[in-house]
This record gives sequence, C-alpha cells and structure tokens, in this order.
Amino acid sequence: MAQAERIDIDSLLPFVRFQTSRSGGAGGQHVNKVETKVELLFDVGAATVFSEDEKALIRKRLSNRLQAEGLLQISSQETRSQLRNKELALQKLVELLAIALKPERPRKATKPSKAAVQKRLDAKRQQALRKINRRKDWS
Repeated sequence: MAQAERIDIDSLLPFVRFQTSRSGGAGGQHVNKVETKVELLFDVGAATVFSEDEKALIRKRLSNRLQAEGLLQISSQETRSQLRNKELALQKLVELLAIALKPERPRKATKPSKAAVQKRLDAKRQQALRKINRRKDWS
C-alpha cells in the first residue's frame, strides 16, 4: 500500500466532518447517555489534496459509499470510546482512499491451450451423440 503512505491524515482533516450518535451494543446503563458512534463525512469535491483525475477515480470506485452531495460516509462504533471510534473512522478513510487510488493492472490477453480446445470439442461431440441416440426412428 504505497498509496496509503502518500495520503496524510492531517491533510484530509480540513475536509472531514464528524457526527456522533448513540451506539448500539454493550455499555450497560451508560450506553443510553453517551454518543459513542462516529459518522465521518469526507467532502471529495472540496479536497485539494487530490487532483481532478484522482477525485473522479475516487467517485467512480467508491460510488456506493457516496451521498447525493458527494460526501463519502464512513461510520465506526466498534469501541465504547468516541475518540477511539474517530481514530478508527479516519483509518478506514485512509485505507478506502488508498484502495480507490491504487492503479489497475492491465489485463493480459490469453487464449486457451490446444488441449483445452480439443477437450471442449470432444465434450460437444459426446453431447451431440447422446442426443442423436435419444431420437426415435420415424422411418
């Protein structure tokens, strides 16, 4: 993940907004009073850290996580600490951006081997013979 090293959390922070809410799960009586679930909203369009091409790539590859306004949404509620959940959400953001910006490897065109082609043709011939043998003789 060379791309993850390139993305600096501090440079992303100006474009990040946090929202907190009550989290489900363990916590006893305390859980109903404290907002530990963290929702991170990252404004892809406003981020000056990325070029326009990189922004387009992020929008394309993370389209299922984008809101209508172009905000990338990540939520974290693994721990009972709001601070720790914020840190985890930021880590997820960096990982997602690194994956989205990772260049695709070009596909190498291949063709089936002669043996594979012969095997396929033999299977087709066998199937044809099976069907021919099922026919009733109408003569």
